[in-house]
Amino acid sequence: MSALICGSLAFDTIMVFPDQFKNHILPDKVHILNVSFLVPRMRRELGGCAGNIAYNLKLLGGSPIPMGTVGQDFGPYREHFERMGIDLSQVRVLEDMFTPQCFITTDHDNNQITAFHPGAMMRSHDNHVKDVPGVSFGIVAPDGREGMIQNAAEFLECGIPFIFDPGQALPLFNGPELRQFIEQADYVVVNDYESNLLQERTGWSETDIVARTKAYITTQGPRGAIIHTPEKSYDIPPAHERRVVDPTGCGDAFRAGLIFGIEKGYDWLTIGRMGNLMGALKVEHPGTQNQRFDFAEFNDQFKQQFGYSL
Repeated sequence: MSALICGSLAFDTIMVFPDQFKNHILPDKVHILNVSFLVPRMRRELGGCAGNIAYNLKLLGGSPIPMGTVGQDFGPYREHFERMGIDLSQVRVLEDMFTPQCFITTDHDNNQITAFHPGAMMRSHDNHVKDVPGVSFGIVAPDGREGMIQNAAEFLECGIPFIFDPGQALPLFNGPELRQFIEQADYVVVNDYESNLLQERTGWSETDIVARTKAYITTQGPRGAIIHTPEKSYDIPPAHERRVVDPTGCGDAFRAGLIFGIEKGYDWLTIGRMGNLMGALKVEHPGTQNQRFDFAEFNDQFKQQFGYSL
């Protein structure tokens, strides 16, 4: 079975300023701000929601097909996914644009200054879910606004079950649009902050959202996750990481575990535990696509954490 992963593929350029921003920004001069920070440490990571989810799903042995729009500079990302054996047939290259890019500068207090260039992501609606053969499951992850609306509608039109994952794109949509996403989707996945915002925007309670889906899933960081279904709610215990290196991308890893578990027909407690373990394994590594394991190794970790095998 192939899962169509709709969302962004992006480059993350991460820089570290070995001081504190506050020492170089004069509060009474912010209206004429003109500062420069020397950043001797820098790394470039591969990211974007679709890229991260597809990468993690492939580690588990799934068959992800990422769908997104990228730019003329996509070459290194392409080579990485080709080495992984990930299907790139639905990644459209726009030669007159750049791949989405995030530039993050962090100081010693973990304050961040971030600039995001959406680039080719703004043309994500050039791709069509209905044009992709052999898809049995999907996810609408953060992407260009028009693309997300179109993808959800076409998943519904094609009768393909899918997850709605608004993430950082949630502020792009008003209440009626978010209600439509929920009614179209089979599953909704958010973190606890996004859950509160989604309820506020839609005017729907948690019970209202659950009644319209097969499952409403909320991640809760180190507290694990909770999965609400129309029949029952499940408190999912966290998986315990061996070390905390970088939490970036753990939500995308969680979603890959969900997709794999749903596709395999596991029970909700097992599906949630798979998601939590995927997130924990990601946290142990820097960046979003640097962890390495196969399903056998994952299954061994799962048994150690939860006492039974998949």
